[in-house]
Amino acid sequence: MSSNRPESDTADSTVPSNEHWSSVSKHVVNSYLEANNALLAAMGLSPSSDRHTGTLTARHSPETAEAPITELAFGDESWLMERSVDDYDDLDVGEYVRFTKTIDDTDVSAFAHISGDTNQLHLVESFAEQTQFGGRIAHGTLVAGTISAALARFPGLTIYLSQDLEFRAPVEVGTAVTATCEIVEELGETRYRLHTSVETDEAVTVIDGEAIVVIKSPPEH
Repeated sequence: MSSNRPESDTADSTVPSNEHWSSVSKHVVNSYLEANNALLAAMGLSPSSDRHTGTLTARHSPETAEAPITELAFGDESWLMERSVDDYDDLDVGEYVRFTKTIDDTDVSAFAHISGDTNQLHLVESFAEQTQFGGRIAHGTLVAGTISAALARFPGLTIYLSQDLEFRAPVEVGTAVTATCEIVEELGETRYRLHTSVETDEAVTVIDGEAIVVIKSPPEH
């Protein structure tokens, strides 16, 4: 398996070096900004595009994918989003959102720092090489976080009620993943049941599950 572990980490290290932690401090701040970005997206900020057109995701064509949505504050130019509907009033069964990003080394390091999950499987290559995975993999809950990012990009204000997850395969550090959330049932009172999944750029399903959410009309600005 490939690894993006910095050369400064020695083979007998049990935790990332202080220098390595310092290198991700900016990324930690960006993680908080990403949460703000998700909130703005949930409030209905979106590109002006025709229904069911959206933006190509890296899962389908990383070489020719269009630029990400410029209207979303604190966005990353490498993130991609595709959604089937832009207006809240058009939400219905079959509508979906896809969100694509690469789970890179700084994501893994920042998540370990923020969550406290410093399992060596995710952080220390020499340790991870001795496991069944043959190298470092991303935290499962970090990968699952892309589902939340996709949900936030439905038009309106999306609120999680529940999420069931099945982890089917590991994700190597440096892998691009695409989370897809599709409405499969209207439950009434702005509640919806969705099929949620995450795939790698090689179309391998790594997470499968189901979510119950509330999607309210966007607040008036």
